[in-house]
Amino acid sequence: MALQPLIHNSTARRMAKTILNGFRSYFAEYLNSTLTAKARYEKADWQGVKEANVERLELYKDKVAQTVNYLAMVTNQDIASLTLWREAKKAYTQLVFNFPNFEIAETFFNSVFSDIHDHDKISDDIIYVLSSQLLEAPEAEYSIFVRYKGENFRDNFQRILEEAEFSLPMEDLTLDLDCIMNVFNQEVLPHIKNPPERVKFDLLESTFYRSKAAYMVGRVVDGDQNFPMALVILNNEQGALYVDTALFNSDELSVIFSFTQNHFMVDAPLPYQYALFLKNLVPNKLDYEIYNSLGFPKHAKTEFFRELVGHLNNSKDKFVIAPGIKGMVMSVFTLPSYNIVFKIIKDKFAPPKEVTHQIVRDKYRLVSRHDRIGRMADTQEFDNLIFPIDRFSQELIDEILKVAPSQIEIREDKILIRHLYTERYMTPLNIYLETANDKEMRSAMEEYGNCIKQLAAANIFPGDMPLKNFGVTRHGRVVFYDYDEIATLTDCNFRHIPKARTEEEEMQSGTWYTVGPDDIFPEEFRLFFSGNTKARKMFEEIHSELYSLEFWTELQDKIRDGYVVDVFPYRRAKRFNRGKNSQLAVFAD
Repeated sequence: MALQPLIHNSTARRMAKTILNGFRSYFAEYLNSTLTAKARYEKADWQGVKEANVERLELYKDKVAQTVNYLAMVTNQDIASLTLWREAKKAYTQLVFNFPNFEIAETFFNSVFSDIHDHDKISDDIIYVLSSQLLEAPEAEYSIFVRYKGENFRDNFQRILEEAEFSLPMEDLTLDLDCIMNVFNQEVLPHIKNPPERVKFDLLESTFYRSKAAYMVGRVVDGDQNFPMALVILNNEQGALYVDTALFNSDELSVIFSFTQNHFMVDAPLPYQYALFLKNLVPNKLDYEIYNSLGFPKHAKTEFFRELVGHLNNSKDKFVIAPGIKGMVMSVFTLPSYNIVFKIIKDKFAPPKEVTHQIVRDKYRLVSRHDRIGRMADTQEFDNLIFPIDRFSQELIDEILKVAPSQIEIREDKILIRHLYTERYMTPLNIYLETANDKEMRSAMEEYGNCIKQLAAANIFPGDMPLKNFGVTRHGRVVFYDYDEIATLTDCNFRHIPKARTEEEEMQSGTWYTVGPDDIFPEEFRLFFSGNTKARKMFEEIHSELYSLEFWTELQDKIRDGYVVDVFPYRRAKRFNRGKNSQLAVFAD
């Protein structure tokens, strides 16, 4: 019996090495996948861009599963043993000490553990609830960016563009520089305190690729003040590139890194250095949002959980039923002091809903792998989350025990939720309109229609389009967040409502015609306004074509022919006027 600890230590170290090897294999393939983004962008291979995003997400899951299989082969002991995992964590912590990407490696360890165990067995002595190392600003921060400085601001921008990693030439470099300098002179130059030769331009070494755009991200450093900087480069699909806009403030950059946007493809072998750099540019972003944008959604989930635990430890308010009209599929609750909603799938759905738990989960999975184009909220999915029960209002406990008892287990002073989704809280559009003035209402209706159009152009039909299923962000954008009935647009069967053939048919209750599960009647979309006639009138003045069958069928034909939508996360007014060469995006907001 005296040898048992030694056997455990030896086995634990083999386990730790196996997990680390699995992580190294994952991270190498992840970086290689990311490096191919430049070629797809320059070839204008937009379908390839979409496929690569999904493949990179699946890579993590595959590598975790592969590592679990190897664990069973490197030891004849029970790899479910929590004692063994405690020792393995100690060994792994030693192995990843001072790793340049240790935080991602720790999350990989957590994922392997969670593939074997339920989430309710976790504790910080077994997995990394907290990190083993501090995320501190590195001494060699300059290793991730290139510094430009000189006596002329225009020359700095010219060097930045000329030394970019692109293989394609710029369509009209002089015009690009004219446009950049026009914005710089208006938005940055009036605030510059030092002479030009003392102002530095720090550009992140790696370009950020997403959808049809490339983003060169950095900062303008003027003494003790910094200005965010992003040059957005587009492909004219004729063998050249051009600058579509230049952004120099935190709010504009924040939208680029929004929770409604897909992950970037960016070569970031030192993730925490990139995260720290970006956090300084968009200080309102939380760590998990930055990691999500960088393309590390699993680690973003780790950071989110840590932040949630920290917030619960530093607050006293209770979880309550979320404000707004209750959904038929989800029970939604929130913490007033925290801008996140928590969504549980109900056990039974009221008519006319005809879905199952698995169908709802499949819908959310579709969204996680689809181009969200700035119009669908990102979600985090959790299994077996445990909360202190005294943080739940009695009304909320009664509600979820009534509508989702299979998803809840009360354990003395804890409540376990077997499966839930988290999502950024937004003001439901129907609630927003209740206090909106005419200008705000018109803007919201324009945004609501733009959201539906852009989702449709990205091959997403929301299914349920009542105002309550859309939210308004702090930037005034309207975002869709209720996914239980979404469908790919090309799978929908859009129809005219048949005319009644007889007076009896016209007078009968219900429909006199058959309706298939995929049938959709655009003329019925007016019903989604639920009595808000003022908002409906504004909507119809701006977006009446959405009631037209032809709008939807023509868009279906375009998508089937390979059309990929151009939607960028900045206002149309921010785009440079390039005269005849200007290529305005379809449905740009």
